[in-house]
Amino acid sequence: MANQFYAPGNQRAARVQDLFARVAAHYDLLNDLQSFGFHRRWKQLVARMAQPAPGSRALDLCCGTGDISFAFAQAELQTIGLDFSEAMLAHAALRAQRMRSSLPGRSVLSGGPPSAAAPATKLLVPQFIRGDAQRLPFAENSFEVVSVGYGLRNLANWENGLREMQRVAKPGGRLLILEFGKPQNRLWRAIYFAYLKYFVPVLGRVFCGSGSAYAYIFESLTHYPAQQVIGAKMRELGLREVRVINLLGGAMSINYAEK
Repeated sequence: MANQFYAPGNQRAARVQDLFARVAAHYDLLNDLQSFGFHRRWKQLVARMAQPAPGSRALDLCCGTGDISFAFAQAELQTIGLDFSEAMLAHAALRAQRMRSSLPGRSVLSGGPPSAAAPATKLLVPQFIRGDAQRLPFAENSFEVVSVGYGLRNLANWENGLREMQRVAKPGGRLLILEFGKPQNRLWRAIYFAYLKYFVPVLGRVFCGSGSAYAYIFESLTHYPAQQVIGAKMRELGLREVRVINLLGGAMSINYAEK
């Protein structure tokens, strides 16, 4: 039986919107549980691979509750987090507000239009906006870093999303994609897929009240070409320094490229 939150084509966006409205309140908790906390290390690795230069601009697509956006901001990047889920953005904005209020008396900057490099004494807080990763509201060559964490798989057309990442990146800019992967080892792939198919939905049912919301992960992954195909597409688009970094034996992956 097809997952209620997965649909191909024109219905994809509406179904994914429903999904994240359902899970937003428990999203961070479930991420910690299903990944045993490793997702936080992987997102920090994305931030390090961005080779951040203080004052540079970063765009974090499908930002969710903002983990990667905040990691970029901590590296003194002027960061914009973009997502089309109002429920997820509400949680990201709340985190940003808590960040501002927790440091009274300290100068706070928002990740907005480009400016001179931020002084080290100032705190950069991401700016969060609602938008479509397949139709970005930014000019070409706008960002030194463009990332997407666990979002490319959710787009109706991941290739359009990748092209948009390339378009808004500056020459020499870094593109980074953190996503569920497909291990090449057959035994490990079978174990991993069984975990996603049978155990993760149980976590969703217990902690979120919806097993199907987390069964979506496996369903969407079966339709997603995963890391090697993404890497090949990056090369086809003319991106350089293309790399595939496999995590947990390919169960997770980071695709890296430069424009």
